[in-house]
Amino acid sequence: MGLIAGTFYIFACGVMPGLARSSDRAYIEVMQDINAAFENAVFFASFMGALLITAVAGWLLRRDPARWWVLAALLAYFLTFVLTVTVNVPLNDELADAGDPAKIADPAAVRADFEDTWVAWNVVRALLSTLALGLLVRALVVFGRGRGAGAAQSAYLDPAAGSSASR
Repeated sequence: MGLIAGTFYIFACGVMPGLARSSDRAYIEVMQDINAAFENAVFFASFMGALLITAVAGWLLRRDPARWWVLAALLAYFLTFVLTVTVNVPLNDELADAGDPAKIADPAAVRADFEDTWVAWNVVRALLSTLALGLLVRALVVFGRGRGAGAAQSAYLDPAAGSSASR
């Protein structure tokens, strides 16, 4: 979840503001290249894995008070996932379909059809995925408290204290 939240965050804070300074043709070319580069197994494993692992955690914790935090995280990330699939990816596809930026008759129009909408929804994705990460951190805290985290930490820091042989 942290990897995905960070990905959307860096686009919101650095990549897109930097590209905003570019000419229309450069903007289109770079975004086409970035979008193509994201089509790889590592990104898909992270993007899909955040959803799958959070769902599995929710199932495994179905009888634990931490489950509510995990389920809230799952909902926040599910919304992120849906936005990506229904808004950002179709915009990426339209940009790719525009073709070679050097041959586009009106690159300003192509950019205008893409940029503001993509950037706005990416900010929403960054916020939702960061919220999901925060909710998962809270779930870990709740889960740890339910397990007697203090005793576990003492045993970790002083292995003899947790060992029945040392008593």
